[in-house]
Amino acid sequence: MKRRTALALATAVGVALTGGLAAAEEYKVGVLLPFSGVYAGLGAHIENGFKLGLEHFGADLGDNTITTIRADTEANPGSTLAKSKKMVLQDKADVLVGIVSSAVLGGMRDFIHNSGTPLVVANAGNNDMTGVKCSPNIIRVSFSNAQINRPMGTWLAKQGKKKVYLMAPDYAAGHQMMEAFRKTFTEAGGEIIGEAYPPLQGTKDYGPYLTAAKATNPDAIYVFFAGGAAITFVKQYHGFGIGKDIPLYGAGFLTSAAYVHVQGEAADGTVASLHYVPAIDTPENKRFQEGYQAAYEGKLGSEFAVQGYDAARLIIEAIKASGGDKAAFKAALSKVSFSGPRGPLRIDPATNNVVQNIYVFKNEFKDGKIVQTVLDTATDVQDAPNGCAM
Repeated sequence: MKRRTALALATAVGVALTGGLAAAEEYKVGVLLPFSGVYAGLGAHIENGFKLGLEHFGADLGDNTITTIRADTEANPGSTLAKSKKMVLQDKADVLVGIVSSAVLGGMRDFIHNSGTPLVVANAGNNDMTGVKCSPNIIRVSFSNAQINRPMGTWLAKQGKKKVYLMAPDYAAGHQMMEAFRKTFTEAGGEIIGEAYPPLQGTKDYGPYLTAAKATNPDAIYVFFAGGAAITFVKQYHGFGIGKDIPLYGAGFLTSAAYVHVQGEAADGTVASLHYVPAIDTPENKRFQEGYQAAYEGKLGSEFAVQGYDAARLIIEAIKASGGDKAAFKAALSKVSFSGPRGPLRIDPATNNVVQNIYVFKNEFKDGKIVQTVLDTATDVQDAPNGCAM
């Protein structure tokens, strides 16, 4: 990438000196991700995917070039706001990309809205950021919390499940995800017979919560957990033997490709929904997985890596569409569409949220490892405006 950038810049200088076409544009991309702290692993997956996306699609930029500026958000809203201001006001970034935490995104919202500099969100799923607090400058290429869970409520009801118990961490994402599932599940005739919201920080023992859930005798338990909490929860669910009587369902971060290998046999039988599963059988996904595994010691590319990969492609496609005009580039970001590893992807002009497929998949322990198989697909899943006025 460095050699390609140097060559492109040298070509641009040569053209300018000979009085030919206008000099090429340099696009500065500010990458804001957690490289330390609790979300550092997710930040690494997103950055790895972003780098791979630049490699796969960056050669199509002609004489235009991309330079990245990198900063650690530390999952801290205050410090991230300061770093984003530096990138925009001092470093003159043309676009920002990243953000894992919805709280961090919320803390940046007003500055981004007023700055005129676009932000391509590569993770944070807070519904409000493409709903009531939407902005023309915020374009989300990852997911919304509601988008992941709505299809599962309808699907689970169709499987004959009548009574479901809910569980998620006690913070905005947990409540938003459960509320989205509740709405479609109850509309389809199902009943929520209980729910629990353990503290996000510090919960190590889910035993009391699992005991209370089992006592309600549900047809299924539906949950959202992610990262270390997901690993712990799935292992304890298996360890308590609850899965023998009550099947486990959830938002797909529960058994993410980023760490399902750590959960191992404990994840066997769990069914979940997500916008990406490594088992998707398309040329685009094959290229992504082969490239990712070659670059990162055979590790599977996760949904987090795909979000970074698609964010890079979105930016590159917008540069190509704008022909080096930076004002046109900003407008083009929300008009890009393509088929990538997750399938068809486009940005909804009413909300700037991604429109995409949601996959229902099953985890099965075979030959000493977890295999994820797609059971069903909800196509072209789109959020309602939910108060968004662009």
